[in-house]
Amino acid sequence: MRLPRAFSSSLAVALCGLAWAAAGPANAQTYPHKPITLVVAYPPGGSTDLTGRALGVELSHRLGVPVIIDNVGGAGGAIGAQKVANAAPDGYTLLVGASNEVAINKLVNGNVKYEPKDFTPIGLIASQPLVLVAAPSAGVKNSGEFLALLKKNPGKYSYGSSGVGTSLHLAGEMLKQQGGIFMTHVPYRGVAPLTNDLLGGNIDFGVFVLSSALPYIRSGKMVALGTTEAKRSAITPDLSALSENPSLKNLDIGVWFALMGPAKLPESVSARLKKALSETLQSPDFRKKMEAASSVVPTSDLDIDKFLVSETAKYKAIVKFANIKE
Repeated sequence: MRLPRAFSSSLAVALCGLAWAAAGPANAQTYPHKPITLVVAYPPGGSTDLTGRALGVELSHRLGVPVIIDNVGGAGGAIGAQKVANAAPDGYTLLVGASNEVAINKLVNGNVKYEPKDFTPIGLIASQPLVLVAAPSAGVKNSGEFLALLKKNPGKYSYGSSGVGTSLHLAGEMLKQQGGIFMTHVPYRGVAPLTNDLLGGNIDFGVFVLSSALPYIRSGKMVALGTTEAKRSAITPDLSALSENPSLKNLDIGVWFALMGPAKLPESVSARLKKALSETLQSPDFRKKMEAASSVVPTSDLDIDKFLVSETAKYKAIVKFANIKE
């Protein structure tokens, strides 16, 4: 039986539509459909690397694709951050960025080419305080004794950090500003040589990331004078916060890790990543890993954009006060 011409045409159009719909998912694949590269802007083994690897496992599970860690060290994290800033905004190259490369580097180093606007913030992953420590030979056991010693002997003492323009350096300068004290900053090329000099009695004070100093504090080889965030860390409630001293009540600085993408990341991709990150932050296994590394997972409702603006303003004020340049 021959079908009417009009009906034949309608049927052909309908069949074509069904064929297009069936082929649609293959032609317009949803994100993600291939491996994601997670850039860590430091060599393997540090706190940023540990955070990135723990996050990578969780994101892979939730997004259904492999997540590959790419350690791109150098220039205080700037090389790895620049790689992500230059990447295509498709969600397949992301940065696990610490406070140094995300917010501080540009303030202290004019050679850093990227700006905060070159990234799309996804969310905060974790944070941990820094800690001011003393060599046992310094003879001080708390922040009050530390301030009294420094005020009695202006310019006599030094403190070490892992380098110029790091969060550790800025914490030391904030301490000097708020405490009304003077001590000389000694920058080291990383935490290992600083640790060796402090344990050897070659320097009296140092600012460390909590996880780096904690084993030495627990063994009595370093004296913890206080952590640097506004409140005691939930990880170490037995260690006082420096802000508990009335002279240092406004001291609040730490190190944090954020998930960032290149600028102009599509909203659909950003939303997918934010959902996966939010689910990760609720994972008991992820929280245990972060706590083991002395890091605290933030609440999922933290506004990352406002957080970054606030942190950058804080760092800018310290850099200006201390005239820090790299």
